[in-house]
Amino acid sequence: MSNTIYLGYYFKVSTLQPASEILIAELGYAGFESFVETEDGVNAYIKKEDWHDGILNDIHILGSGEFKIKYTFEEIEQVNWNSEWEKNFNPILVDGVCSVRAPFHEKPEAKYDIIIEPKMSFGTGHHETTHMMIQHLLKANLKDKKVLDMGCGTGVLAILAEMRGASPIDAIDIDNWCYLNTVENIERNNCDAIKAYQGNVSLLSGRNYDVVIANINRNVLLNDIKHYANSLLPGGMLFLSGFYQEDIEMISNECSINGLVYKDHFSRNNWIAAYYELK
Repeated sequence: MSNTIYLGYYFKVSTLQPASEILIAELGYAGFESFVETEDGVNAYIKKEDWHDGILNDIHILGSGEFKIKYTFEEIEQVNWNSEWEKNFNPILVDGVCSVRAPFHEKPEAKYDIIIEPKMSFGTGHHETTHMMIQHLLKANLKDKKVLDMGCGTGVLAILAEMRGASPIDAIDIDNWCYLNTVENIERNNCDAIKAYQGNVSLLSGRNYDVVIANINRNVLLNDIKHYANSLLPGGMLFLSGFYQEDIEMISNECSINGLVYKDHFSRNNWIAAYYELK
């Protein structure tokens, strides 16, 4: 995949929400693989081989009078992407104990040291949602727990779960790029309790977990919470993120319908990461 050509679309959006969320959902249906939310919009990436002239014709929000959306696009190669994120990716330290860094960063003094090479996958720890999910996992008792990381991105949360004593762990993402990236990062961190899979909630049939982690987006969560609940063992823990403060009521209502009780949440720049337990 070293010579894979991608097209990068750079959208400037006003007003950001809910326009960015709708835009990402519509682009995902159109075949775009990876997304980065920026301060003023969304960057979206699609393989050149999957692109066609009318790729944006079905992106209805672009024709909406409610929002102003402008964009530019360019061809990019994987190697160029890597050099870009290397220039901009600084190591982070969560709650003083969990470091997330690239292979070229100096090893820190941290209890949990996670090395990732994110490429086009979501989950460097810099986004508010990943940061807060790390905080949840640092507080939770994961010793010998069966864990699912749904929408695993880089695999960073699954990797931390293993470092915190969880086993076995399934890491699932619908995006092939994320699946491959998770496999690489599992090996890079010498993890042996994690198995990565490409797919969606259909893979959960017949599987049970003590802990489910899902950092995706509001619409996917609302659709899939019932599947997470069905996969949880009694007393199981569910950690959800990828939605905003104004969405927590509808997320919690859907959880309640499926036997899940709200316990706690973190908030960071209007993003939420919430914790629920199965009754």
